[in-house]
Amino acid sequence: MRQIGDHAVVLGAGVAGLLAARVLAEAYARVTVIDRDRLLESAEHRRGVPQGRHAHILVPGGTQILDRLFPDLFGELAACGVPAIRDFSEFRFSPGGHRLRLQGRPDGPFICQASRPFLEAQVRSHIKALTGVEIIDRCQAVELGYDTARQRITGVQIQRRDAGSEETIDADLVVDATGRGSRIPTWLTAHGYQPPQQERLAINLKYATRHFRVSDDALPNVKVVASGAGPRQPRGFVFFAQEGDRWILTAIGYDGHHPPTEPNAYLAFVETVAPPDVFAAISDAEPLDDIVAYRFPANLRLHYEKLRRFPDGLLAFGDAICSTNPAYALGMSVTAQQAAALQQSLVQGEANLARRFFRAAAKPVDMAWQLVVGADLALPQVPGSRPMSVRVVNAYVNRVQRAAEHDPVVAEQFLRIAALQSPATTLFRPPIALRVLRANGHRPLP
Repeated sequence: MRQIGDHAVVLGAGVAGLLAARVLAEAYARVTVIDRDRLLESAEHRRGVPQGRHAHILVPGGTQILDRLFPDLFGELAACGVPAIRDFSEFRFSPGGHRLRLQGRPDGPFICQASRPFLEAQVRSHIKALTGVEIIDRCQAVELGYDTARQRITGVQIQRRDAGSEETIDADLVVDATGRGSRIPTWLTAHGYQPPQQERLAINLKYATRHFRVSDDALPNVKVVASGAGPRQPRGFVFFAQEGDRWILTAIGYDGHHPPTEPNAYLAFVETVAPPDVFAAISDAEPLDDIVAYRFPANLRLHYEKLRRFPDGLLAFGDAICSTNPAYALGMSVTAQQAAALQQSLVQGEANLARRFFRAAAKPVDMAWQLVVGADLALPQVPGSRPMSVRVVNAYVNRVQRAAEHDPVVAEQFLRIAALQSPATTLFRPPIALRVLRANGHRPLP
């Protein structure tokens, strides 16, 4: 890729900011990443990522992009003891309570089971090794710099937390990857721009997490067990092996079904959603830490792609564009797909970069948003409008999941959609639809 500018600044050194920096390093002579937290060499939990203590998974729609951006990453993770799915028999996935009948072996990196801090630390080490890239911690963005016509961003004003001093960093491009708390809407309004339209679906989700040491013979040949919430059971869990010879258990529940944090009550909650052998393994396992909880109030999307007027030299990225229910484990993978969209957009230069990128990023965001919001609206605990199209699709998806319990072809196609590898429309194509109808006894949709 040809160089299109001298300096790009990325706000936020989480997974989103690091992926943005990796792509920008191909098009800018210098890239500066700034973050509020102290960034250590080791994989430590940090205040700026409060959800980092909970289960995170990269699905194939994201792992394939990271494998291309960092060709050695997954080999390094494996060498550090991060488990990897080699055969689908090691993966037990039950969306809506329907266990998929999966067969065969995945192609390439399937899912990444590294903890969020460990994955972030490994990616950060790759970014720090890039020529022209600098990471500055313990500082935060205070304000954007504009040209005299207020049409272009010229840099960012930052404040160093240790010294309290403020300084301005000049930049050809500023990328905000600070998450759903991004200040871009506020900054736009303050300088005469319209903020992006927001789309929000309140879900009142809570999840609670604990790490365990599990005996080697407790779950032989199993590395990931996941069960999603359904209309009759608005709770679920994920339990999988991580680095450091430990397992992570995250239990989730919607309004009225929140998991408790008292140990005995927590186990009682898990027993209502876990298969007997999995619950037995959890009950006999050694707890390694206290139970921590986190609340996720709502799915949130900002439609930057619909804005008619937006300053040059500025982009929103990652969760600053869209933040979805973490129970579906799509956040990091959608961010990886945004990185691929940014990489393609940079090929055509700086002119109209924001318009091109926001439109390109809207495609993977659309896919994830439709999957997550549609699934959440299948739960009576989630308030919101349910037009006929949503009700029909959810009724059909329920039949798909029922068919996937016995038909590996349907199960594989459903998994590809859940992993952001195929659009949801593939479920309605005749070969799959016929299998679904046969499995459900030609039962008509309501």
